[in-house]
Amino acid sequence: MNNSRVAFIVAGLVVAVIGGFGLGRLTGGDTARPTAAVAAPTATADHTHSPGTGAHTHSTGGGSGAAAGGLEISANGYTLVPEATTFTPGRAGELAFRIVDSGQRPVTDFAIVHDKPLHLIVVRRDLTGYQHLHPTMAPDGRWSVPLTLGEPGVWRAYADFTANAPTGQSAVTLGTDLTVRGDYTPRALPEAATQATVDGFTVGYQGTPQTAAVQPLLFTVAPAATLERYLGAYGHLVVLREGDLGYVHVHPEPELVGGAVKFWLAVPSPGRYRMYFDFQVAGTVRTAEFTLRV
Repeated sequence: MNNSRVAFIVAGLVVAVIGGFGLGRLTGGDTARPTAAVAAPTATADHTHSPGTGAHTHSTGGGSGAAAGGLEISANGYTLVPEATTFTPGRAGELAFRIVDSGQRPVTDFAIVHDKPLHLIVVRRDLTGYQHLHPTMAPDGRWSVPLTLGEPGVWRAYADFTANAPTGQSAVTLGTDLTVRGDYTPRALPEAATQATVDGFTVGYQGTPQTAAVQPLLFTVAPAATLERYLGAYGHLVVLREGDLGYVHVHPEPELVGGAVKFWLAVPSPGRYRMYFDFQVAGTVRTAEFTLRV
């Protein structure tokens, strides 16, 4: 057999092997691994929506259930830049900050979510002193809000917002620590309970949150009161994890269910949490607090 014929046969074998490999890839030749369609991530991928409801969870980060947000000062290309983080206990002050993008440019275009472009949550690291605030933004992107922190210790501030960008909307929760001068005496977290009392109202909830699946939580207020919409909803629920203060902000279904405010919640991991349920009656907003063990 001459050299040219040998070369022709070898070339043919190489082409056949490569072609067979490519055909196997195209036709799913690895039958032991069925493939599944994977959707490309979107700018709002950290909004978890319950099937058939308008409820959703604001969060960023990772976890076995819902993602816990607020653990980072930078996420999704956005950074929280506070002007000052030290306060004097009991003295009225101001918290001012900017949200900047990856090019360090102040962000000024925010979506209105539940009547506000940004929700600010402040709580001490022992999960006391909860405040739900709404700063105002100047045209240059500077946010500011009056803030009084009553007791010494390290506090956590969460900026919960949805930024508008040319690539789409991005829901983000960023966090930073605030320091209040003085001796810090942490308080023990109350035992888990499904009822709490605030200003003469008894607030209770039904449901068993889990890590692996979204579960319903129904909050009721007694004596029977006419719940009013607050920030576009009949209630708001912030859930913070003990220890690292991982943050989950859950909005309810748009209408009451049998007189109850219904949320859908999956917690990020086993452990203890503090839940803060904001509701409004007769024009006054109150917060019922619960310890949750998962």
